[in-house]
Amino acid sequence: MQQRALNVVMTAVTGSCLAGMLVAGVAAASDDAAAPKTMPSQQPLAAQENSVLDVRPGKAATGEAAHADSLTKLTKKKTKKKRKKKALLTGYTTASYFWDDGSGINGDTGAPASGKPMQKGLFASPSWPLMTKVRVTYKGRSRVGFIGDRGPGAPSHNGVMLDLDTYTFRYLLDGGKPASKYYAGTGEGHLRGVKYEVLEWGDGPGTRGKPRPLG
Repeated sequence: MQQRALNVVMTAVTGSCLAGMLVAGVAAASDDAAAPKTMPSQQPLAAQENSVLDVRPGKAATGEAAHADSLTKLTKKKTKKKRKKKALLTGYTTASYFWDDGSGINGDTGAPASGKPMQKGLFASPSWPLMTKVRVTYKGRSRVGFIGDRGPGAPSHNGVMLDLDTYTFRYLLDGGKPASKYYAGTGEGHLRGVKYEVLEWGDGPGTRGKPRPLG
């Protein structure tokens, strides 16, 4: 009887120990599973890395991308400033208009002296070198052209020192277009107070400096 009672006691003690070990093991496993949640410091770091590298279209550029964008804008501004050339010679004169394509209309039977075909932006000067680049301005409107012919003739002795192609003349007058290549479509035959700016002297025949009357 004593031996049986002893076996019962030992069995109970052993069972209690095994149950305790089993509970401890489950608790430890639960702690291991929850371990990743105890490291929140990694999440802000990943978020910071994504915010720096996120330069997709539609997102605000940061870091190196923002710096590159600023340099690009600055370069564009400098390029725009360089586009407007400084004038080598500036003055004011009275300008008339013409369209000399050798058609014989209005008595014009010859081609432009420069050998270039008559076109928009082709001007005539009594003295400047052919192929000289010129900007003309009148009432806030401007056009850039080149000296491609000689003229005007007699009017140049009365202060008319530029002949503009019909399209440029009409645009400077009122922003419109001529009725035809040979007629500006207006009663105005001269524009007084036209500002001229020589942007580049041509390499053709002629004299640099203040315009001089033909002949």
